[in-house]
Amino acid sequence: CRYKRIRKRPQQQPCAETYAYKREALAELERLCKASLIDLYYADASRVCLEPCVPYGWQFPDEDVFMPSAKGKGLNCFGLLTRTNKLMFSTTTQNINSTFVFEYLDRLSFMLEKPTVIVLDNASVHTAKVIQKQRKVWEERGLILFYLPPYSPQLNLIEILWKMLKYYWLKPEDYAEEQLLFYKITLALAAVGSSLNINFSDLALV
Repeated sequence: CRYKRIRKRPQQQPCAETYAYKREALAELERLCKASLIDLYYADASRVCLEPCVPYGWQFPDEDVFMPSAKGKGLNCFGLLTRTNKLMFSTTTQNINSTFVFEYLDRLSFMLEKPTVIVLDNASVHTAKVIQKQRKVWEERGLILFYLPPYSPQLNLIEILWKMLKYYWLKPEDYAEEQLLFYKITLALAAVGSSLNINFSDLALV
């Protein structure tokens, strides 16, 4: 045995046939994006709160290293990320619901430079009626939604962004105060693609 952080995983496994089909389709979208025929974004929301993630860390015997916590306070982040580290994001202290996602995608649909595919999971805020009703209009504007199979977070590259933010980019001292944490989150997300980058080249096209 060895001491290690216990990782979170979905409670269930995706349907094998659906997973294979969606994975193949996503690989084709990646190829079209690499050929500059479309823009491809991986989208999702995440919450960072004053109840911090607890990563491993080194400390000397006489050193008191800790991460202060306060339940209930946090910042919700919604982002769209490309494999080349182009990130568009929005933050709010309010809940990210279907209205939030609808308004964000609707604004985006007027700003497209080429056909654009947004990869989403099956969260209710992504599949709500208000969004499904608008999909045909968005497609006419060049915005297409691609839904991943259930229980497949490993297919969504933006999950790696949230992991990097919570476990590596934010420091223990950033959790000392609410406004400081919010500032550090925004600062880190704004730096993605410039001073902060994720090496997705190590991940084969799915």
